[in-house]
Amino acid sequence: MARVLIIGCGCRGRRLAVELRERGHVIRGTTRRPERLAAIEAAGAEAVLADPDRLATLVAALDHVTVAVLLLGSATGEPAQLSALHGPRLEALLVKLLDTTIRGVVYEAAGSIPDEVLAAGAATLQRLCSVSMIPRALIEAEPDEPSWLPAAAAAVDQVLEPPLK
Repeated sequence: MARVLIIGCGCRGRRLAVELRERGHVIRGTTRRPERLAAIEAAGAEAVLADPDRLATLVAALDHVTVAVLLLGSATGEPAQLSALHGPRLEALLVKLLDTTIRGVVYEAAGSIPDEVLAAGAATLQRLCSVSMIPRALIEAEPDEPSWLPAAAAAVDQVLEPPLK
């Protein structure tokens, strides 16, 4: 059993929360919008009001978390804001995550955001997690495909697997 933080716990995040709870994990999910907190709670997750653009709002949600799942592949906003979210803000978040109880990071590398922005985010994840030897996985299934939920759950399983000796 692990505590999983889903950053960006919208519709897909809530489906993933239900799936992971059924596997015995404790789930915490974030949203930027107060009116969505109840939907996260209804999915069986602890709901947290936090914005990935504002790192300070996420700090308390990181307590005792084992895996962080970054479901931001279809985030909304202006192009410059989305580039920053998957660029310098992602880097700052990962630096913070790697200094907590986090022992695995999952990054949504597909979605409505331009491929080059998501590829840059995936490269940042690879670089920072490699240095810290933190397991990481990508969700590369398209969000609207039936394969998305199994791929997302498998990515969480992957980072929870003990390393080979």
